[in-house]
Amino acid sequence: MQYPSVWLNNASLGETIACELRLRIINGTIKTDEVISENWVASEFGTSRSPVREALKTLSNEGLIRLERMGAVVIGLDIADVEELYDVRFLIESFVQQRLAQTDVTELLGSLQRIVDKMELAMKHNDAVEFSYQDLSFHETIITAAEHNRILHLWKSIRPIVMTVMLITTDEIFSKGEQKLHAVIEKHYRIMKGLESQDKKVVEEVVREYFADSRKTLHTSIPGH
Repeated sequence: MQYPSVWLNNASLGETIACELRLRIINGTIKTDEVISENWVASEFGTSRSPVREALKTLSNEGLIRLERMGAVVIGLDIADVEELYDVRFLIESFVQQRLAQTDVTELLGSLQRIVDKMELAMKHNDAVEFSYQDLSFHETIITAAEHNRILHLWKSIRPIVMTVMLITTDEIFSKGEQKLHAVIEKHYRIMKGLESQDKKVVEEVVREYFADSRKTLHTSIPGH
């Protein structure tokens, strides 16, 4: 599995290297406690050390590696880490969706429907990369619509890891066939119906169900668990 090039538009070389290394660490290609040297990364990506240092600093800030002299030790991402990540996602989405329940969501629902249409098209074309990207876009569109700068800042801080985990879990879901994919799409329709209800209690229950189900997929998707 490689990090999708279509997701790297306008990314710096350092960001591109960070994305690829992040994916390899989370999917288990690069193991926990493995040592990554600056020389190895520079050779692997055919680049100088400057973007390598940028990439390693990014991954260190995300808690995936521990910086050492001239390189890093891989800390990795275990299932407990990913569950904590989903706790944060749940808190963010529970808050923003209840906030949106007090507003006119007509325009938002139109945008979400267009994204779900793209997910269905990706399913028909057996395109897991596009499906996962549209899945991420669905949630990001809701978070952005809430117009809450601090929440958006929090979301952006976890976005790179969320995006990578979604790529891995979507690949797993695609391996289980079309019925499972239809179930994922149906979950997104339930979120839209919850928003349409403009009922905070309904919204909270829908979000809770969504993330409870997503956690089950995590345990079969994250390597070593």
